[in-house]
Amino acid sequence: MRPVPEDWQRALTLVAHPDDLEYGASTAIAKWTAEGRTVVQVLATRGEAGIDGMDPAEAARIRTDEQVEAARAVGVDTVEFLGHPDGMLEYGLPLRRDIARAIRRHRPEVVITGNFRETWPGGEGFNMADHRVFGLAVLDAVRDAANRWVFRDLGLEPWQGVRFALVANSPQAAHYVDVTGHLAAGIASLRAHRAYFDGLGQDFDPDAFLTGICEQAGRDAGVPHAMPFELIEL
Repeated sequence: MRPVPEDWQRALTLVAHPDDLEYGASTAIAKWTAEGRTVVQVLATRGEAGIDGMDPAEAARIRTDEQVEAARAVGVDTVEFLGHPDGMLEYGLPLRRDIARAIRRHRPEVVITGNFRETWPGGEGFNMADHRVFGLAVLDAVRDAANRWVFRDLGLEPWQGVRFALVANSPQAAHYVDVTGHLAAGIASLRAHRAYFDGLGQDFDPDAFLTGICEQAGRDAGVPHAMPFELIEL
């Protein structure tokens, strides 16, 4: 495990749904914002298809509010939604254009996204389509945003300043962020998704979940608490 470089000031998170960041990445975000770095959150959807027993319009409203609360818990003030349909993200130029627009507007040095690999750490499960589609589109849109001859209709100057992408919850993680002292903020951000967890009807303990990840990664990294990431240079 190697440390993630932290000689930067601006990051942009790009994930598919409310709660995607809070299963790990937000704990690192809490550290970065506490150190004075700027982090902006952009989400593809409002998570309207995520609660089986709730009308999508109501779910979108509640999950939007929960994401804003989760962001506040880790020091993030700006949360934006691209308005794509939850559960039906499609890889293609419209999605890449919207992501490239966000990158050109916010001009980050680092982009953070969620796991787009087929499986989760340990080779478990099969990742859902929205995650796989969106993460791949994020990586491609970083290059789109840097090329002035791609998406010229956006009317925005190209941005070539993204140094690397960090992929949270990836089975190919080989880097880490020392999050010692920031676990409580990460847990608070995950706990903000109350309606979503209630809708799942499952026994889920945010404290135990995040503590387990941070302690295991910490042992691998030689620090009390760490958050693992896959680092992709672009």
